[in-house]
Amino acid sequence: MLDVKYIREHPDEVARALETRGGAESVQQLLGLDADRRRRVTAVEALKAERNKVTAEIAQAKRRGESPTEEMARMRTLGDEIKEMDAAISGVERGMEAILLQLPNLPHPSVPVGRAEDNQEVRRWGAPRQFPFDPKPHWEVGERLGILDFERAAKLAKSRFTVLWGAGARLERALAQFMLDLHTREHGYREVWVPHLVNAETMQGTGQLPKFEDQLFRTLEAEGGRPLYLIPTAEVPVTALHAGEILKEQELPKRYVAFTPCYRREAGAAGQDTRGMIRQHQFDKVELVKVTTPATSYDELEAMVGNAEEVLKRLELPYRVVLLATGDTGFASAKTYDLEVWLPGQGKYREISSCSNCEAFQARRAEIRYRPASGGKAEFAHTLNGSGLAVGRSLIAVLENCQEADGSVTIPPALRPYLDGLERITPGS
Repeated sequence: MLDVKYIREHPDEVARALETRGGAESVQQLLGLDADRRRRVTAVEALKAERNKVTAEIAQAKRRGESPTEEMARMRTLGDEIKEMDAAISGVERGMEAILLQLPNLPHPSVPVGRAEDNQEVRRWGAPRQFPFDPKPHWEVGERLGILDFERAAKLAKSRFTVLWGAGARLERALAQFMLDLHTREHGYREVWVPHLVNAETMQGTGQLPKFEDQLFRTLEAEGGRPLYLIPTAEVPVTALHAGEILKEQELPKRYVAFTPCYRREAGAAGQDTRGMIRQHQFDKVELVKVTTPATSYDELEAMVGNAEEVLKRLELPYRVVLLATGDTGFASAKTYDLEVWLPGQGKYREISSCSNCEAFQARRAEIRYRPASGGKAEFAHTLNGSGLAVGRSLIAVLENCQEADGSVTIPPALRPYLDGLERITPGS
């Protein structure tokens, strides 16, 4: 959530920043409500001051033995006026909050202005393998090996689900464990296990609600009649671990890693990536989350990107790092790098991780503060998140990059200890 005071003091700057993000047209409406609220607050404070004065006059009259009938009547009138004004202020504040909850974060000055076509490639690692045969897409590789089953998954649920058999299931589990071990043992993250169902406040705190409700799965009802939401990413519950808390600066940064399934309706994705596992309703992900200070958050972002890159390097998968333009950056993010892995079966790079600095946007919504070591007023923390990595897409990348002419798949050496030394997946594995 953006700071109203900042919008009030820099309205033109905010509107320009939101031109390619959405919401620029709402800035003036918000400022109108803000001015109305401040006018009403000034008026009600004057009424409350008058009420205090009348209260004192009533007390003095009673001490003199007088009956302050006129003052008592005025007191009742003031009480009604104040009650009515407070209700009006609450209504204006709800209107302001409704707008603020729909406004995206402001982009960092280093983010290129534009749409997806204006994204900037930062660097590449690894050279795409030159195959002596035409490489197949992962769905063909997996179905020939008997480890990917889309037909049975659709029978169990519907399209955009996958059943993994045998070595496919083991490979998924091995990838997740490899990532968790790397991030906890070498990169300094603390592993956490979190609920996969969360309440609306948790979803709102990270920016999922109300903006993306149509993308979420939720229960019909929960205890107390309130629905719970299936998490679209572990970013949601992990970031919210410190909602409503004031942390000590000396405790920061906090670095967490979590392995969870993710659930997304993919509304509006009809016709996109209908084959294979690229765009699923359910997929596994190892998520990285950081809570830190504004002074260190961009150093922590670069480190997070490097942590995610290390997974791909260890798996020997070619990739590139892309800085997203303003119009392609996620709702809550101020700056995002995408890691895109090379998929030879599709002949292009595809996203496998997004690493974002949300600055104080989520912290303001979720009330995550820290107390500076020097003392003084608590300040909003900065929150960051990134995939370290999407497990299903990592499986896709292994199947496509490590496929052989006979239809088998060579296991990257870094994964073999997690598969009891298995070096190759063959039909029936």
